[in-house]
Amino acid sequence: MVRKKISVIGAGNVGASLAQFLALKELGDVYLFDVVDGVPEGKALDILEGLPHWGADVSVKGFTTTDPEAYKHLEGSDVIVVTAGLARKPGMTRDDLLSKNVAILTSIGQSVRKYSPNSRIVVVSNPADVMAYAFQKASGIKPEYIMGLGGSLDSARFRTFLAEELSVSVDDVNAFVIGGHGDDMVPFIRYSNVAGIPITSLLSKEKIDEIVKRTRFGGGEIVNYLKTGSAYYAPGISITAMVESIIKNKRRVIPCAAYLTGSHAKHYGAEGIFIGLPIKIGENGVEEIYDMDFNSEEKALWDKTVESVQSSCKKVDEFIKSSN
Repeated sequence: MVRKKISVIGAGNVGASLAQFLALKELGDVYLFDVVDGVPEGKALDILEGLPHWGADVSVKGFTTTDPEAYKHLEGSDVIVVTAGLARKPGMTRDDLLSKNVAILTSIGQSVRKYSPNSRIVVVSNPADVMAYAFQKASGIKPEYIMGLGGSLDSARFRTFLAEELSVSVDDVNAFVIGGHGDDMVPFIRYSNVAGIPITSLLSKEKIDEIVKRTRFGGGEIVNYLKTGSAYYAPGISITAMVESIIKNKRRVIPCAAYLTGSHAKHYGAEGIFIGLPIKIGENGVEEIYDMDFNSEEKALWDKTVESVQSSCKKVDEFIKSSN
């Protein structure tokens, strides 16, 4: 049987961790790309040499993208994950990253369109919902083939903190976050439970608010500890869950940034942007977007996150226009 092919663009901490997780789970052959000479080749070889101890029979290869021929190796990828971009540093907001990362994503998007336009795409570069928008604009690839990391990671953090507080298995904690990734996320308290028991029956409002706040600024908490970098283990695992659902056609429902149009755009009051929503992920990419109803408090938070994402997308449009 021919193995699946997964390409990871960006061999920094997130990309390299992801490549390792993908290889260990034997989801497919992994192709690692980076602009820094020798880094993708070295990290790919390092991962490959450890696989015998796991009994993982896949190939891991690296390619430096300063070679104009490197991106030819994207051809035939089942999934492409884009992690390339600048990492957030202490005191830096996600919007601070915008202009430089748009330029990076625009270049990558054009290469993907040239060599592998039918791949399913997972955009991780910060801020992921806006970068998914930039990637789609630059590549012209079908929006339903593209999704952005966001709620997958935020929801994992939310579940982690709830499980710790309640001293229960994370397997029994069902909780998710929608909206923009990070500071403007919208936690769905009403739909969060432990084995079907609402968390509002298990925790005080004050404690839930405390956990929500920690989740909202979870990335910043790690940045402050690391000083010179940002999270990569939890993002890598969160991305792996998305890729696995595509590769194995698991059709998992995971909160991720998806493109809103038609009836979904009307329901959510947001047209033509990527934003975090509960979506079904399968071999066709975004296979279904689920419409959620809001109470007044949730609606206020949702409107705020939509406004923030729309504002950033307008900046992307301006940047792309000025670059042409």
